[in-house]
Amino acid sequence: MRRILAELEIDTVCGAAGCPNINRCFSAGQATFLLLGRSCTRSCAFCCASAKGAAGNAVAGDEPRRISEAAKLLGLGYAVLTSVSRDDLRDGGAAVFSAAIRCLRALGGGIKVEALIPDFQGESAALEIVVNSGPQVLGHNLETVSRLYRDLRPQADYARSLNLLAAAKKINPRLVTKSALLLGFGEKEAEVISALRDLRQAGCDIVCLGQYLAPSPRHYPVKEFIRPLRFARWAEAAREMGFGAVLSAPLARSYWRAQEVYDEFINA
Repeated sequence: MRRILAELEIDTVCGAAGCPNINRCFSAGQATFLLLGRSCTRSCAFCCASAKGAAGNAVAGDEPRRISEAAKLLGLGYAVLTSVSRDDLRDGGAAVFSAAIRCLRALGGGIKVEALIPDFQGESAALEIVVNSGPQVLGHNLETVSRLYRDLRPQADYARSLNLLAAAKKINPRLVTKSALLLGFGEKEAEVISALRDLRQAGCDIVCLGQYLAPSPRHYPVKEFIRPLRFARWAEAAREMGFGAVLSAPLARSYWRAQEVYDEFINA
């Protein structure tokens, strides 16, 4: 895995985000491809992506081709694409997502593609570019409850993220939509339930809940380490709300076990 990714100069969120599941995923031949570099134009308090020098960073035109080549070499039947936020780009990087999705689908063999996208600053044209390129799953993470957005995601907007998920369903009603919440920021039980209800109202099909782990002492501090039994209760509550598939556990992330979660939804 590491050799192929290095030779093709492909980045993954597994390494860039310090994901706790990297060894499990790499040993199983799974990875989440990171488009558009590691430098983000935003500065969320919980994320390890760098906001320094992001604006104006060149976009590698052959990145979609290299990703499809890696997927072929790795024999992937399910590929996950994501990116940092690139508010400096006119379409927020939507065209690169679209090109990568089309390159992967051109491999044939029934490969499925999940696109975990930023909010594109609410631009509907950018969202349409991605949705119309034909991913099986469109993901966008809500990340936290409404009250904490000002501290954690000052350049994002809670309602805008919900509207994006709802808009994706209007463009393609058959599209599977997905979101995630990180927990342990100091949110209250009622706020978690409210966020889950908001996601369902936006038509979200799949939800993931996981424990926030601070990337460094400079990042937002962990306010609570949540016991597995509480994750199990939230999973039960989410299923009762109508989510077709739920992944709720301390190390759960929106891109972790993505194919298994998708299969759970399809076979429900």
